[in-house]
Amino acid sequence: MKSLLPIVLASFFALPAVAEDTAQTPEDAVFGQVDAKDLPQFVWKKRAIVVFADTDADPRFTEQIDLLRAGLPDLADRDVIVLTDTVPADKSDLRLKLRPRGFMLVIIGKDGGVKLRKPFPWDVREISRSIDKMPMRKREIREEKEAASSEG
Repeated sequence: MKSLLPIVLASFFALPAVAEDTAQTPEDAVFGQVDAKDLPQFVWKKRAIVVFADTDADPRFTEQIDLLRAGLPDLADRDVIVLTDTVPADKSDLRLKLRPRGFMLVIIGKDGGVKLRKPFPWDVREISRSIDKMPMRKREIREEKEAASSEG
């Protein structure tokens, strides 16, 4: 769908052609090309951060994308994929479901539910804290600690 990951985002993130034997970079893992209809494939696997704006020239949109790019490793650690929609006229499935007004940041949990909505850009540190407070993320952290302690 044209409204997701618009051309301007492609200019920000020059994604190389992915071959099976090449390793994914954190940017590839976080900024994927996903249609809203494909979101169910991520339930229980990925968290989605959806960034809406009425245009890709919106300063809040640009700031949010820059903040997300700066925190790619933290987002990758939390199994996050970033989706964008800057074309309101296309009436994407995400836009119809989440009904943004101008700029909006939405965090969708691994269960597919909307966990947070913000009408202004948010730093990855705050996004990470919000995700880390989610019950599923707490369990993931606990399991990671248990796995690390059993190895050592």
